[in-house]
Amino acid sequence: MICISVTPHSRQMAKVDLLNAGRQADLIELCLDPLIKEPDIFALLEGVAKPVIVSCRRVQEGGQWRGSEEERLTLLRQAVAEQPAWVELELDIAEKIPRVGRTKRLVSYTQLDRPLTNLEAIYERAVAAKANAVKFTGPTPTLDAAWPLLAAVTKKRNVPVVGMGIGRPGITFSLLGARYGSPWIYAALEQGMETHPGQATIRELEETFRYRDIGPQTRFIGVSGLGPTETATVRALNSGFIRLGLNLRCLPLQLDKLEHFEQMLDTLKISALLPDQRLGGRVLSVARFAEEPVKQSQFADLLIRRQDGWHAYNALWRGALKALEAVLGEKSPGERPLDRRHVLMIGAGAGARTIAYGVQRRKGLLSVSAADEERAQLLAQMFESPCVPLAKLSDALCDVAIITEETHDEAQRSRAIPPGFFRPHMTVMDVSLLPLETDLLREATARGATVVPPEMVYTEQLNTQFKAVTGQDLPPEALEEARSSLAAQLH
Repeated sequence: MICISVTPHSRQMAKVDLLNAGRQADLIELCLDPLIKEPDIFALLEGVAKPVIVSCRRVQEGGQWRGSEEERLTLLRQAVAEQPAWVELELDIAEKIPRVGRTKRLVSYTQLDRPLTNLEAIYERAVAAKANAVKFTGPTPTLDAAWPLLAAVTKKRNVPVVGMGIGRPGITFSLLGARYGSPWIYAALEQGMETHPGQATIRELEETFRYRDIGPQTRFIGVSGLGPTETATVRALNSGFIRLGLNLRCLPLQLDKLEHFEQMLDTLKISALLPDQRLGGRVLSVARFAEEPVKQSQFADLLIRRQDGWHAYNALWRGALKALEAVLGEKSPGERPLDRRHVLMIGAGAGARTIAYGVQRRKGLLSVSAADEERAQLLAQMFESPCVPLAKLSDALCDVAIITEETHDEAQRSRAIPPGFFRPHMTVMDVSLLPLETDLLREATARGATVVPPEMVYTEQLNTQFKAVTGQDLPPEALEEARSSLAAQLH
């Protein structure tokens, strides 16, 4: 079930929010603490079609209550008297509020300033306080930090546990809760109505993360990161899984320490992982087998669990080369578009290494340049190719320029390439900020060069990853969902 938290400041807006939440949620949390005036709880609950949890949280629990503690306890006793489905009571005050009628008791424990610990002992105290369910709330900035909370939720118990992860990575915890049988998870009604920064809206959970599809038999595909691009990837892959009738869903992962990484993947039954740029090299420690482009670049953007262990792949070079060759077109029937073309690689990181592998495999004539000349020379030596100093970039013979400089400082990247470098005869591809258009691509377009759309590279890479996991192409409709999701997030 999904519980939408309603946090109104006025009694009038409370009724409106409860009505709107009731149309979408299975359960509604009515937070009394933000209300400016003392509420008429009976009037607020009257006519609400869905079960309601009444709460009134103190500031230390992330709430907005500004009155005295005695006033708050009085308000909670009044709430119990009106017989909502649930009332939330903090562990330290639960014994002060008597059980009345059929109202169930959600006994909660919140710790906002550090990861939750000693949860088993806290759980036993909550059960002793006559809890019908126990709620734990704490920060979950990474999977490592969320691990104790996840362990508490996944354990089979007579009194169920509800967990609430604080921050954007709390989405991961919510989806895992669905997989392991948590009674409900929390969502915001819409953006701007979150109970904590980064909380997912009900629309996100249903349309992007497909929460309602997740059950005990669902297998997860891990997607590292929670940014706009990763969210678009999740939406597209989930759409593809659904259209093909596969019980696979994406699990976003905010990974930091990789000390117990392989154990976590095993415990969560993750069958494949899409690492981001930051983790593409570090995750190789779990791979028993790696394809040649991965060995050369020391970077993987796809891990797949097979019977003999984890296999590491690189889809970037395949997606990039397929997009580039589509733009170049065949010079003659059956000929490879890159054959004997001069390709200048600008960059010397993992992306440059893996695409350089593809360029040479497709018979392109490779040369290398980078802001870090020492790394550029090493890359050039690796592929037995010329190294071009940045100062002489304008003199380089170049049909195709591929930019892979791995920095998010657009101004710094633009300064590294001299003015006037781009010319009308060139084809330019920039994979440094996929799938975003960069300032350098805009300059190349303005100077008449042919540009490989970064969105095209991204979708080719995504389709390669999807096909490696499922054996089938990503449906076109799913790719369109990725495009629309990304556009909506960026604008």
